[in-house]
Amino acid sequence: MREDEIVSQHFTIYYQERGRDYIRFYVIPKTDVKSDEVSEIMAKLAEMYDVKLYTRFGEYVIELKERKNNYFWNLILLILTFISTTFAGAMLGERFDIIQGVQFSIALLFVLGSHEMGHYFISRKFGMKTSLPYFIPFPTIIGTMGAIIKHKGAIPDRKALLAVGISGPLAGILASIFVVIIGLQFEMNVSQPEKAIMIGIPPLFQFLINLVGYKGNAIHPVAFAGWVGMFITSLNLIPVGQLDGGHAMRAMIGERAEIISKIMPLLLISIGMIYKPYSSVWFFWGLFTFFFSLQKHPKPLKDESLPSNWKILGIITFGIGMLCFTPTPFILPKNF
Repeated sequence: MREDEIVSQHFTIYYQERGRDYIRFYVIPKTDVKSDEVSEIMAKLAEMYDVKLYTRFGEYVIELKERKNNYFWNLILLILTFISTTFAGAMLGERFDIIQGVQFSIALLFVLGSHEMGHYFISRKFGMKTSLPYFIPFPTIIGTMGAIIKHKGAIPDRKALLAVGISGPLAGILASIFVVIIGLQFEMNVSQPEKAIMIGIPPLFQFLINLVGYKGNAIHPVAFAGWVGMFITSLNLIPVGQLDGGHAMRAMIGERAEIISKIMPLLLISIGMIYKPYSSVWFFWGLFTFFFSLQKHPKPLKDESLPSNWKILGIITFGIGMLCFTPTPFILPKNF
């Protein structure tokens, strides 16, 4: 269907202007511009163009601008994140070790990339327009704030919403398990464990330790990269706003998910207070997700209830998230 035919469904076009990379339709609305029908049209156009609906001298204008695929920033951010995670990984041991830093960086980027590419391929399968991952370099203990993808256009239905929401965590956790098993093949011991940063061990990580029969008093940076993947999975599956867990919960129970989205930040803040000072991360994540919870989740075009087997898949995914959860992710030494 051509652009003017899509616009004409709910607007009368009385003039159009075409440039080298844009189209402007001067229109008269046939219905309320804030209606769900108009939102659906805007979302459909957004699959192909950058879309603006605005008024100009009292006239309504719909502007469509061609979206060009430019992977420059994807590549630059990937390189910068590789550098920052390599430096962070090199500092994880008792001495600066660039080889371990590179190993950590490759393992971590594999885990984060698997998560985002899970979203990417499932989004494409459902006909949704999605960018490639943007990695975020940042001076943290792991050298990054993770990665994001940008989605343009409408969400077709709840099946698509659930599939996109859980695909990233499921792909990421499979990559994390693979990386942890490889990392636990390298036995490590530190001479002063009391001066090291301690990490909480989630049930899934403990299972893999027992499975491999690991005996060291520390873990290799590669295994730590897998731990980070599990930690990120638990964060992403918190059912708030437009986090992955928020998408999944919205798909499973509809608009009632807004209630859970409002409660979860308070629960996280409570966990942070109970386990203080070891779980300040949950306190700050509670404050962070509070702002996520203020934004209403976009409504799928077909907002119909999911079949039971799809809901079971969502429940299983949340169960995996719980297996990746630890109330005390980081315990810093007293002299840190």
